[in-house]
Amino acid sequence: MNHGLSLIYLALLSSFISIVFTKDALYEPVSKHGQLSVSGNQLVNENGEAVQLKGMSLAWSIWWPQFYNEPTVDGIKNGCHSNVVRAPLAIETNDGGYLTDPEGQKKLIVDVIEAAIKHDLYVIVDWHEEKAETHQAQAIQFFDEISKTYGSYPNIIYETFNEPTSQSWSTTLKPYHEAVIKAIRANDPDNLIIVGTPTWSQSVDQAAADPITDQTNIMYSLHFYAGTHKQWLRDTAQSALDSGIGIFVTEYGTVNADATAPIDLEESKLWWEWLDKNNLSYVNYDVTDKDEGASVLIPGTTAENVCKEEYLTEAGKLAVEQNKK
Repeated sequence: MNHGLSLIYLALLSSFISIVFTKDALYEPVSKHGQLSVSGNQLVNENGEAVQLKGMSLAWSIWWPQFYNEPTVDGIKNGCHSNVVRAPLAIETNDGGYLTDPEGQKKLIVDVIEAAIKHDLYVIVDWHEEKAETHQAQAIQFFDEISKTYGSYPNIIYETFNEPTSQSWSTTLKPYHEAVIKAIRANDPDNLIIVGTPTWSQSVDQAAADPITDQTNIMYSLHFYAGTHKQWLRDTAQSALDSGIGIFVTEYGTVNADATAPIDLEESKLWWEWLDKNNLSYVNYDVTDKDEGASVLIPGTTAENVCKEEYLTEAGKLAVEQNKK
């Protein structure tokens, strides 16, 4: 082999090795990992190997419908280097939601699900509100419909309650989750279900003290914003993990809990280090072009330009770089 061909071969080999051994979520799609399940406190793939999902969350469907489509999902995968997208179904707001327009809002979620399946991504179907226990019948109906239609696809992940607030875990939230889980499992016995925990999905310790025991493939949601939630919350979450429950970060930000700047880079790095050390999955919030600290897109970005580098905010660039690691 001549010298020129040797250099080309080595360059191609180096490129191949970097893809094979990278933790870049772009190269960890559904077609590689297949059916997810929970083993101990770990998320594993169809071969029983630990797997980590990293990706992006859309924002409330009622306010950001322009991003609930295939171009956005394609951008989230390829531009934001993701293997998971989260679709938050707005349930009840002053501007409407699923309760007032069930078919219209459901179609937005279905469009994201179908785009995720087409583009080889996992997709979190999120019942996005703070008082879901008052709408249990509607949640059961919605998840029954989704699980009947899409439960056979390994792409689907169910998030049954986005952010409970002050409700009791044992007397209110756990029974709610169990009822919704029962409806899902009647159609889909296998796919991952993530359940919301008290205090805006921070009090995972309460769930760890009284976990759901009669179901498999259940994880518990943890939400954090680096500017507000610091070592105390990591300590709480570590204790919950050590007790044996699985945790999935379905929403995080590099800014404050009210989505405002500034970015807390040092605290974000501590969070990412802790997440990766524990092999936890995490989803950045949010894919909007709102002029706000948490938004990953600059104002005026269209779906066709989602996650293109020149359209990313500082928060967006940081999240994308982390998805590549």
